Amino acid sequence: MAGPVINMADLELKKIGNGAGFEAEIASFGGMIGSKELDCRFHVVEPGKKAYPRHSHHREHELFVILEGEGTYRFGDVSYPIRAGDVCAGPTGGPETARQIVNTGSRTLKYLAIGTKAESEVCEHPDSGKVLIWSSPDWAAGVRVEHIFAKDGRPLGYYDGEA
Repeated sequence: MAGPVINMADLELKKIGNGAGFEAEIASFGGMIGSKELDCRFHVVEPGKKAYPRHSHHREHELFVILEGEGTYRFGDVSYPIRAGDVCAGPTGGPETARQIVNTGSRTLKYLAIGTKAESEVCEHPDSGKVLIWSSPDWAAGVRVEHIFAKDGRPLGYYDGEA
């Protein structure tokens, strides 16, 4: 643990994505500052990109705090314009709470995703019809086992069928 305070400028960002429409740099730091029940991830997303496919969580509740830039928050079947200073709720549920942040602006979008930590999770991806099931028996050590599949049971990759 680094202590209870960290400066986001000191975070090591990790690239994620598929090299196409999904591309971002993120850093997860909740555990680094001693948070046991919440995680926090800093996201940097360039114009025209998104970090993740639209998805819903059955156990993890999230909040998104927009720090810089602007974009669109897809929530359920509705899209909302977002900009610096906005806070977006991401409650648990099914497709009606599926969410995605898209940088539809002309500048870099930076935001925090703050969420409850779950030892296991079921996520639905309504745009592609996929289900993601994972278990993280040792969250602090980064141990995670996951399976992604179509609703008919066929195994799929994380970005398969996503636009």
